[in-house]
Amino acid sequence: MHTAIPIIDISPLASRDTTQHARVAAEVGAACRDVGFFAITGHGVAPELLADAFAASREFFALDTPTKQSIAIGKLGHNRGYVDFGAEALDEKKGADQKEALNFICTDEQTRPPNAWPPIEGWRPRVEAYFDAALAAARSLHAAFAADLDLAPDFFADKIDQPMATLRFLHYPAPAAGTAAEGIGAGAHTDYGNVTLLATDGVAGLQVRPRNGDWIDAPALPAGAFLCNIGDCLMRWTNDVYVSTPHRVLRPTRERYSIALFLDPNPDALVSAIPSCAPAGEVARYEPITAQAYLQSRFDATYKKA
Repeated sequence: MHTAIPIIDISPLASRDTTQHARVAAEVGAACRDVGFFAITGHGVAPELLADAFAASREFFALDTPTKQSIAIGKLGHNRGYVDFGAEALDEKKGADQKEALNFICTDEQTRPPNAWPPIEGWRPRVEAYFDAALAAARSLHAAFAADLDLAPDFFADKIDQPMATLRFLHYPAPAAGTAAEGIGAGAHTDYGNVTLLATDGVAGLQVRPRNGDWIDAPALPAGAFLCNIGDCLMRWTNDVYVSTPHRVLRPTRERYSIALFLDPNPDALVSAIPSCAPAGEVARYEPITAQAYLQSRFDATYKKA
């Protein structure tokens, strides 16, 4: 097992060069099996879109508390809206997370309610443009997953075309002047869905705990790169061949912003052991389940603990 987090140029996934496509798929697959994390460049998200998304995030978190709380997640439900400081504790043993967040969901599916938007002129289309671009990048990775797992190239296509995707802006404040950085930025956890794409502002803090290993610092990324990790749903789909790796954010010594895109499958996608991950004669580790039912079971468990 390797513990290094590789940086992979995935631009060949958009080309017709089958040799390079296979090489990228093998590199992505190796990372998914070993550490569960990898960084990507060549993903197609324009640098100006990413920079403007960070600008939009800073504009929102600079608003006064009453304005932010007017679109609080507790009022809106369905994982949409503002999450105030201390409202989450991803690792209860470490106490409340020292962060605030803003969630948006993919609303292509008619059964999902619309997002709520802050009162900043021109803000919504900027964020939606980034959401669309990051979602396309996350979908493109599934071509690499499919190739690595000996599946048809379009195996995942009809399972992520109406996804339960979430875009999350995150803000970790700096400690007060003259005080130590106490507490945890975000407690240790795994993500629930298929794959997460994380953009950071370069401020350190994220740590990863590989299989049978200790915590390691996430690497410094090239400008415009995403840090990606496998979620629990894809780990289940692959019969634990891919690994959903615990990660956390330490309390940063200075202000930190990040943007996460969580790609969860369509609600009705059947998550069942992929044949190449459960060879003949081997019993699958999990019963088939729809993505909606699986994710709801994870949310229910989380709320029960809270």
